[in-house]
Amino acid sequence: MDSVRTPDSGTAEPSDTPAPAAFGRKVRSAARWSLINTVVMRLGNFATGIVLARLALGPAEWGVYGIAQTVLLVLLSANELGVGLAIVRWDGDPLRFAPTVLTLGAASSALLYAALFAAAPTVAGLLDSPHAAGVLRVMCLCLVIDGVAQVPAGFLTREFAQGRRMVIDALNFVLSTAVTLVLAFAGWGAMSFAWGAVAGNIAALAGCALAAPGTLRFGWDPVQARALLRFGLPLAGASLLALAVVNVDTMVVGSTLGGVSLGFYVLAFNMSGWPVRIISEAARRVSFAGFSRLADSPQALATGFSRALGVLVTGTVPLCVLLGGLAGPVVHLVYGSKWLPAAAALPWLMALGLVRIGCELAYDCLVATGQRRSLVLVQGLWVAALVPVLVVGARLGGIVGVSQGHVLVAAVLVVPAFLYALGRAGIGLAHVARACAWPFLGGAVMALVVLAAKRLVGEGTLALFGIGTVALAAYVVCVLPSRPFLLGSRTMEAA
Repeated sequence: MDSVRTPDSGTAEPSDTPAPAAFGRKVRSAARWSLINTVVMRLGNFATGIVLARLALGPAEWGVYGIAQTVLLVLLSANELGVGLAIVRWDGDPLRFAPTVLTLGAASSALLYAALFAAAPTVAGLLDSPHAAGVLRVMCLCLVIDGVAQVPAGFLTREFAQGRRMVIDALNFVLSTAVTLVLAFAGWGAMSFAWGAVAGNIAALAGCALAAPGTLRFGWDPVQARALLRFGLPLAGASLLALAVVNVDTMVVGSTLGGVSLGFYVLAFNMSGWPVRIISEAARRVSFAGFSRLADSPQALATGFSRALGVLVTGTVPLCVLLGGLAGPVVHLVYGSKWLPAAAALPWLMALGLVRIGCELAYDCLVATGQRRSLVLVQGLWVAALVPVLVVGARLGGIVGVSQGHVLVAAVLVVPAFLYALGRAGIGLAHVARACAWPFLGGAVMALVVLAAKRLVGEGTLALFGIGTVALAAYVVCVLPSRPFLLGSRTMEAA
């Protein structure tokens, strides 16, 4: 593992890791706040999406939004050059190097936005959506805002201050949703998403600055800057590849199948991301900081990773099985009959969502342990294999073929590669198997129950809720033996 050094000294400073018992309580408290935050925000976004899809926007507008969102996410992965993670990862007082981090992040994000502004018409044309250029230019203003907000947000993550983060995210949600809805019903189309995102990000920046006072100070130290870039650039490259993995499909669908098919695909992909966003996003707000504190103890790290993976998979499997097995009725009930073509891709994307949750947790663990070269290799392999497979899948099977290609590459190449990288970090296959065994068994039983119940009672609205209830009950029975492992605090505190 690469040693982590502060940018203003040649040697590592004493760790500020708290006592094991206090650390365990702090992580659990932060995880609870993060989960509550994520669930509330995602339910709000879910409700907003239903209103927009049913009453204001069609597949073509969702396709334009999907393109703009994809470009923004890819640029966000590189806009602060990876140096923002030093606020969370490095030992010592981060206030000493935070001004340099802020300067680097703000400068790089401004340069990226300038390049995007000039290239927006070309990018939109390549993706067969020339009307997306204006949306791109507005939505990607979030790049500049994010480049400034990264430092105060990093301080909140470092201190596991997820309660304050919840207030900030609520402010972001309320303002962005209000702006989006008002503009959408006023006929602004996909541009409503763009201005809503900008408004919400400005609110979040103000909230972070108030919650972490004294952190928005620009400064420059060339020694710190060199150390930060050595630390951050490999992580930015790995992050860029990771974002490419989950966004290259949007580009393939848009350029190959057109805007309407892209709208259906974006809706299905967003639905498949419900479990990922609700559960995985909540965990990732504390996982990197937690793994960083355990990185010097291989046994504690392996135990912590195994339990974290077990909790994530246990919570995600039932959602994936239900949404995949009941895709048609769920899409019809939630979004209406005009969106039913999206249901065909959903079962495959749910399987991909489950894989993504494990891979994202492994990503955070490998970053925390300094396995940056392994990360770049794994993500590079993923993207290199994915592009040709998705192109072939789109031409042969439309959005369903793209979804199947995603699952094929993930199962055959990516999961084994991540398992190998985790093994090099001291997390063996036995730790992963222990975390996944009972949830996977429960998921298999759930799938059988869903298939059998659909044949018996059909797929009506009442049947939908009945099947879901019975399948969840079967899952709970299957995973009960893993309860001591998931909830036991002794191992965490001993770590």
